[in-house]
Amino acid sequence: MLAGMSADSGVQASYFVTAVLFIMGLKRMSSPVTARSGILWAGAGMLVATLITFLYPGMSNYGLILPAMLIGGVLAWWSGKRVAMTNMPQMIALYNGMGGGAAAAIAAVELYRGGTEGYASTTLAVAGGIIGAVSFSGSAIAFGKLQGLITRSIRFRGQQLLNLLLLAAALLLGALVAAQLNASLAVVTGFFLLALLLGLTMTLPIGGADMPVVISLYNALTGLAVGLEGFVLNNAAMIIAGTVVGSAGTLLTQLMAKAMNRSLGNVLFSGFGDTGAAATGEVSGSLKPIEASDAGVMMAFASKVIVVPGYGMAVAQAQHKVWELCQLLIDRGVQLRFAIHPVAGRMPGHMNVLLAEAGVPYDLIADLDEINAEFETADVALIIGANDVVNPVARTDKSSPIYGMPILNADKAKNVIVIKRGKGAGFSGIENALFYLDNTRMLYGDGQKAAAELIQAIKAVE
Repeated sequence: MLAGMSADSGVQASYFVTAVLFIMGLKRMSSPVTARSGILWAGAGMLVATLITFLYPGMSNYGLILPAMLIGGVLAWWSGKRVAMTNMPQMIALYNGMGGGAAAAIAAVELYRGGTEGYASTTLAVAGGIIGAVSFSGSAIAFGKLQGLITRSIRFRGQQLLNLLLLAAALLLGALVAAQLNASLAVVTGFFLLALLLGLTMTLPIGGADMPVVISLYNALTGLAVGLEGFVLNNAAMIIAGTVVGSAGTLLTQLMAKAMNRSLGNVLFSGFGDTGAAATGEVSGSLKPIEASDAGVMMAFASKVIVVPGYGMAVAQAQHKVWELCQLLIDRGVQLRFAIHPVAGRMPGHMNVLLAEAGVPYDLIADLDEINAEFETADVALIIGANDVVNPVARTDKSSPIYGMPILNADKAKNVIVIKRGKGAGFSGIENALFYLDNTRMLYGDGQKAAAELIQAIKAVE
């Protein structure tokens, strides 16, 4: 008995160490300078929690656990090494969905076997099950959209009503199970099927412009589901990890929604992701092209250049060429900075990750609040694959779907050069008024190719 108490005390103490490592890791992830070490700290916490769980009193089935961990670990290592940085958003969505699916699977096992004790434990299992299932299927759709497997957003009349009915039906079956009025195989199975279907119908209408919010939202839901199932299993490590991930994901979701001028309630319940409406007003002016040779000269003799990267840079995998271009400008004495919008790309921090991969120093990267006042003093604002986040109609046109969204004030620079593959609108479907301004010139072409041409043009300048 004393040995059992001692083992249990050791497990709980280790879980406390895990909590400290998680919190310290999350704290260090708040800065690009310490983010890498923060990931290592959090990883160490997860390793401690995993290893110590094997000593948990009553643990068994090692013959199933160890091979599953080995297979999962090898697959994760292999896929993590192979994934391109531009494909990181879909990997994040996929792995996040796996977390939600795992929480739902734990709930399913407990509910199918009737192993939960009391109404409270059963209710927590049901809550974690529906949240985890929605996160799993929703994240799978997000992965499909980001990977290009699902090429269009599916919208139809009455979609919100359908989602409401699915939610109500899932909650009704969940209530029957939680109240232990009917926990039959058919009811529990129907509960999970409805939850999975709800995740699909919630996510299918969402357009690419909302993916940063989608990923952070489902990240929060996964954390919440894991935390709830931790209470069901009386596992402190799951409670701690789920709480940390859930709270961080919720905060990040709020920040992303704010950056798009959308309330969290609007994101969750009102036309989630439906930003595909066309602009109601017409843009005056004309698109004015420029040759790379002329754009290169303009930047070479500039005093200050601000670079605004967007998803187009990620698609073209142009981050290395862009940094090579910037290094040439810095060598010529040009003051240079990168301006990052919170929702640029397909996941929170997407542009920061790409620039870090290319070796851009952290002190050259600034977010919207830090950099916006500097555009008025910039000789050139170089836009690479960004669209909606620099569209000035967000400040001026109340009829625009993006009105009120904080944007980067690139239009206030003395000159604007836009590298763009074609003349199409952004992911919101709105024509960008910035492209038609008198001080804007369009450099058409693939981002990497255009950056290479600019490099040659600047090298040719005496």
